[in-house]
Amino acid sequence: MNAFVYVLGSFAREACRTYVGWTDDIEKRLAAHNNGSGAKSTRGRVWFLLYAERHENRSAAMSREAHLKRDRAFRKLLAETVLGR
Repeated sequence: MNAFVYVLGSFAREACRTYVGWTDDIEKRLAAHNNGSGAKSTRGRVWFLLYAERHENRSAAMSREAHLKRDRAFRKLLAETVLGR
């Protein structure tokens, strides 16, 4: 089974919020975040995919997700790259 780790971005007033998660279907999960049935912290925003990695199993994806959640510098760099700054 393939599992994916993803970083989503949402912009408001030139600021970017990021969200890190894992899933086995990125398109379905992004749609869930955008229609309000995703994580509670993502509701009420429009999200788009900033980054994704494929892993061979759920355990590896969950481990990488935990790492990316702590890596604020990486998430900030992703957001700045998208903003063009």
